[in-house]
Amino acid sequence: MVNRLFVEKKEALAAEARALFSEARGMLGIKGLTRVRVVNRYDVEGADGELLEYAKRNIFSEPQLDTVTLAIETEGAAAVFGVEPLPGQFDQRADSAAQCIQLVSQGEKPVVRTAKFYVLYGDLTAEDVGKIKKFVINPVECREADTALPETLKTEYPAPHDVETLHGFIKMGEDELAAFVRKYGLAMDADDVRFCRDYFASEHRDPTLTEVRMIDTYWSDHCRHTTFLTTIDKAEFEDAEVQAAWEDYLAVREKLGRTEKPVNLMDIATIAAKMLRKEGKLENLDVSDEINACTVKIKVDVDGKDEDWLLLFKNETHNHPTEIEPFGGAATCIGGAIRDPLSGRAYVYSAMRVTGAGDPLTPIEETLPGKLPQKKIVTTAAAGYSSYGNQIGLATGIVDEIYHPGYVAKRLEIGAVTGAVPARNVVRETPAPGDVVILLGGRTGRDGCGGATGSSKAHSAESLSTCGAEVQKGNAPEERKLQRLFRNPEASLLIKRCNDFGAGGVSVAIGELADGLFIDLNAVPKKYEGLDGTELAISESQERMAVVVAPENAEKFRALANAENLEATVVAKVTEEPRLRMQWNGKIIVDISREFLNSNGAEKHATAKQVKAGSLRKDIPAGFAEGMKALVSELNVCSKRGLSERFDSTIGAGTVMMPFGGKNQLTPIQCMVNKVSVENGETDTCSLMSWGFNPFISEKSPFHGAYLAVIESVAKLVAAGASTREVYLTFQEYFEKPMGKAERWGKPLAALLGAYRAQRDLGMGAIGGKDSMSGTFENLTVPPTLVSFAIVPEHTKNIISPEFKQPGNAVLLFDLPRDGEGVPDFDAFKANCDFLHEAVVAGKVKAMHAVGQGGVAAAIAQMAFGNGLGVEIDGSFSAQELFNLRYGAIVVEANTDDAVEWVRRDNVRRVGLTRGNGLMEIGD
Repeated sequence: MVNRLFVEKKEALAAEARALFSEARGMLGIKGLTRVRVVNRYDVEGADGELLEYAKRNIFSEPQLDTVTLAIETEGAAAVFGVEPLPGQFDQRADSAAQCIQLVSQGEKPVVRTAKFYVLYGDLTAEDVGKIKKFVINPVECREADTALPETLKTEYPAPHDVETLHGFIKMGEDELAAFVRKYGLAMDADDVRFCRDYFASEHRDPTLTEVRMIDTYWSDHCRHTTFLTTIDKAEFEDAEVQAAWEDYLAVREKLGRTEKPVNLMDIATIAAKMLRKEGKLENLDVSDEINACTVKIKVDVDGKDEDWLLLFKNETHNHPTEIEPFGGAATCIGGAIRDPLSGRAYVYSAMRVTGAGDPLTPIEETLPGKLPQKKIVTTAAAGYSSYGNQIGLATGIVDEIYHPGYVAKRLEIGAVTGAVPARNVVRETPAPGDVVILLGGRTGRDGCGGATGSSKAHSAESLSTCGAEVQKGNAPEERKLQRLFRNPEASLLIKRCNDFGAGGVSVAIGELADGLFIDLNAVPKKYEGLDGTELAISESQERMAVVVAPENAEKFRALANAENLEATVVAKVTEEPRLRMQWNGKIIVDISREFLNSNGAEKHATAKQVKAGSLRKDIPAGFAEGMKALVSELNVCSKRGLSERFDSTIGAGTVMMPFGGKNQLTPIQCMVNKVSVENGETDTCSLMSWGFNPFISEKSPFHGAYLAVIESVAKLVAAGASTREVYLTFQEYFEKPMGKAERWGKPLAALLGAYRAQRDLGMGAIGGKDSMSGTFENLTVPPTLVSFAIVPEHTKNIISPEFKQPGNAVLLFDLPRDGEGVPDFDAFKANCDFLHEAVVAGKVKAMHAVGQGGVAAAIAQMAFGNGLGVEIDGSFSAQELFNLRYGAIVVEANTDDAVEWVRRDNVRRVGLTRGNGLMEIGD
């Protein structure tokens, strides 16, 4: 029997309804709307009588907050409609309710389905109701709900079809292969599919559809960085500075003996760190075959004693799913970022979110066909990321968003996380024949099929309606269980090797663990019946891990997982022969050599041309007052505090700096600082993470944009009190689809050379990164994007917050000599960094702020807001000096005695004095 109930927040607490009412009247312009109600509908099968009554009061509702009824009261309503998830989409509300009822009953898990009903009041036309429906129903994830009460919630799934063998594939000609790629919507290009044909011809057989789908996934840009591994046969440069960096890169290749290896973007991205290691630097880098997250060796002070720990960090993008389904895409962005360090057995304790969007204030009428409104993307993505992070219990220290018209092409969604683990809890061994692979955590469904390949493609106006299967819904409580299990040394020490389930599903997550594998797809736990072998092989369904354990340890590991309410199933064995085999329904549907898989497809070649950079100079306001007012109201300079407040920055009680400082909580921090999470004991060891990037510089010169992004990210660490002796970098690259055009290839090439130059100048290496080369929508492209993340361990006693502390202190600018485009002298930058850290240790620095997009003027304004102080600026400062870009410069608050001494140093200038009047003053 199916029972139905409706739950509605009491009117005073109906925040969701009020928010929709405001958006409908404001953004949608529906002035006739007078009231909105939002009601959650629950259909329940398998819970009756006393159990259902208990669930009504304690699971489906909170009596002090909600009203529970058996039907919706709709008298006087102009319209009523419901919205429910698409079949196959994970419904966290329903799943959580079902789990809670099962915990109470200790019996069978009931079936629960949910829908959300909207009750609208006022003088509304059919067009008005249609606008609201279009606003709340994203066809990629949900549909309008049926109001009829079903007889049963149990679904009968048709038996899956046998996996198709692609007869005649090995005899296909060029035209037939091209048609084959179009028919199956493959991410592979003509060279790749030809390469596949020749491989299977050498094996004297036609492939199965599963093999082709799996290879397409395995070689996608998202999984195998195909574009970054394209050989650059020829490079042309119109700027001497970029040409010089290229020649230096070629010289370093010779020093490292890499001249036989192809020149490609990946080599440029990683070679500076390789050179630093050869020079005896980066000695604390942890090197292993597990490369899911950047890993460095650090000392952590636990109860006064230094212990050997591993610090892990990772940046992850989910640009593609967030663009078409903002809530689920952003939620799985943070979920995926967490899983990378987690697979290294680290407990993830802090997160940062940096995103790129078009102007969210753009009228909804100007939304491009095939796109969601920018405000809808911005607000719903923030809700998805914060929902997941807040549920799993992750402190989110910095939330920032970059606004640039280019991100209308495709949104930028980055999650960056840090985690740590005692070194004694990590074992890394090479899997041996006979070892078993255990699939751990969530079950497999159709959600995420094709996500890896979809995120590697350029988009068109049809993408929104064709990519639904590529979008997943995160399940934060399930990943929380994984965190708990991996934090248990008894479990973690049984793991020889681990891989998280991200893009590519079983085929990649398990396929990467060893050279030889036999996978039984029938053993893979399913969310529902009806999945065929191909779907089981490539589904990205979230919150799963693949771990390799010795066969004698399998039952012990499974028992530890079950104690955390986690499913753990042996699904594969390591074999001696280096082939990846998958069996389904008694048939081998995948049988591919490891050598072929590791080839990453046909070798690709490109020519790159760097086009002459535009001027980096910005317009300077004529008047101080007008310039300041305009500056602080810019979307890219203002605090975005309302966005940040959606996220919990205090979870875990390890946050050292809150997102906004001062008694007014109005000075935004520039650096995320958190104590390393120590389960048993106390520590004063912390990690710092910052970021740097300005799209308006990068669109004019990708080379300078990347160079200054690195400088900015490091300067922010210094401004928070850190030493630069142990700084590590990781980059996020996001560019338009190259499409074989030399000028398009020249943009990521120039950017990576700029980042390479910065690493060489500063002696700091990028030990990780993530590249996305699909930022194209029809004729629109994202700005050339290379975001630099900088990470360093430090002691909490050295941390400096950025808000001015008291009136009467000196404000100084630690500036730098610059070339004609404002690029700073790196020797002077390093000297400033060292001097300021020594001053911090000596207790002489009150506050610091790295100068960013708004120049010195924005820095001092942001520093002043926190405690409501003013600044009396020396009249000698020109508007050019106050408002121009000065990346690498740092504004410092110090007492006046120290300031007298410090201004004698090269490149240090007195800006003025802090005042208690809350005014920004210069001259008269």
